[in-house]
This record gives sequence, structure tokens and C-alpha cells, in this order.
Amino acid sequence: MSYPTPYPVRLADEITRQLGQLADHLSQLPLPQAAQVIVRVLDPDTGVLGGVTHLVATGSVFAKDQAERGALPAEVWLALGRASNELGDITLDLDEHKDALQRVGAQPATTAAKPPAPAPLVVRRRR
Repeated sequence: MSYPTPYPVRLADEITRQLGQLADHLSQLPLPQAAQVIVRVLDPDTGVLGGVTHLVATGSVFAKDQAERGALPAEVWLALGRASNELGDITLDLDEHKDALQRVGAQPATTAAKPPAPAPLVVRRRR
């Protein structure tokens, strides 16, 4: 006898599907609208990245409990904890650029006669 798919599993599948749709839309949006979407996605408190970070942290707590009971290897808990920490760091790094994205998102869709100057794409990373 097969069991129905639990609601949380269906919810995860639906969120994944919608994220794919959002990525498809993002690739076709004009610059100001794309920047607005990116700002919302990257928001550390209410955005997708913050939500995923919270979800992975919650998974880490779950995995720790299960590892202590012997149901999961400790490596699973450690990997989820490490992923949660890395996502948190990435969220903070990206939050530094929120103002620039918001400025671009506030610009009208039609740009002025003078296009923006291209920026070099090699930047030193600090950690």
C-alpha cells in the first residue's frame, strides 16, 4: 500500500517549482525590476535566502537530535551545521550590496542616453 505524500514534502516540491519559475522570470526582466526581485530574494530577514538559511539551521538542529539518538551519522549534523553557517555568512556578504541593488531598482525602466560605465569583474574578496 502506498502512502500519500506528506504535506511538507509537497510544500518543498512546490517551493522548488516556484523558485525555478522565479529564476526564469528574473532572466527576462528589465534591470530595475530584476534588481527589485534580487533585493527581495536576498533580504536576510524576509527573503528567500534568509528563509533557506533558517530552514537549513532548523535541519541542523533536527539532525543533531537524531545523531544523538543514533538515527543519523554525526557527519550529517556537522554538514548541515556547516552549511547553515556558510549560508549565514553569504547572506551577510550579500546584504552589504543591498543599497546598490535598491538604487538600480529605483531607476526608471528607460535609461538615459549615456549608458553606465562597465566595471571590472575581478574584485578581491575579503574574508
